[in-house]
Amino acid sequence: MAVHGTTEATAVRTPNRGLRWLRRNIITIAGLCTLGYLILPNIVVMVFSFNKPNGRFNYQWQRFSTDAWSDPCGVADLCGSLGLSLQIALWATVGATVLGTMIAFALARYRFRARSGVNTLIFLPMAMPEVVMAASLATLFLNMGIQFGFWTILIAHIMFCLSFVVTAVKARVMSMDPRLEQAAQDLYASPLQTFLRVTLPIAAPGIAAGALLSFALSFDDFIITNFNAGSTVTFPMFVWGSAQRGTPVQINVIGTAMFLVAVLCVVVGQLAGARKRSKRS
Repeated sequence: MAVHGTTEATAVRTPNRGLRWLRRNIITIAGLCTLGYLILPNIVVMVFSFNKPNGRFNYQWQRFSTDAWSDPCGVADLCGSLGLSLQIALWATVGATVLGTMIAFALARYRFRARSGVNTLIFLPMAMPEVVMAASLATLFLNMGIQFGFWTILIAHIMFCLSFVVTAVKARVMSMDPRLEQAAQDLYASPLQTFLRVTLPIAAPGIAAGALLSFALSFDDFIITNFNAGSTVTFPMFVWGSAQRGTPVQINVIGTAMFLVAVLCVVVGQLAGARKRSKRS
């Protein structure tokens, strides 16, 4: 009877122990599942970058090949559209970061009559559907007689990236301790010296986050670009057009390279942050 009772008690404790473990790790499990779900398409793109399809469509695995990696510009106009997208994303990032940083400092540090209205207008591009903003910008350019092309795309990208930069920088500026700047002024630092040596280094992470987000959004945008591009073809537009005729393997190569570069940037950033934290401790 004692042995039987011990067996029943063990059987009761075992499920409870499993439930306790599941409750302790449910958030970690959910996070890993979500991360796997997000990374799975990138893994598929990476695998099919080594495929050699028989036809025009790279949707079924045929055989392993590195031909696309040895000649990533083997498809006409692919590298041209890629270079154009990188150029637009770079200039849009510079423009949106400079303007957005100044707007963020103005909204966080100063009180003026139209401040609440500007705050509302800044968030409108983030809340507005892209197709509405794209059609509005296209109508504006048509009414002004501006020819669609590189400059219309750049203006449109700066406009919708601006909101994200302002949001990131403003959050960083509002969390800054004003006593640090006051201490610099007490030590006879000029306003320019205070800004360059105290304010700007503290706000730099928010500025960098806004810049990186602007670059990614600009490079990846299709809807707004398609409305305001005219005959200009960026990389997302090239991918969309190629998908109708047959997706070349080189597109997977470019996508894989972009994914690896993004992962490398994240890893380098994490290692640099960990190194700074270890030095402080």
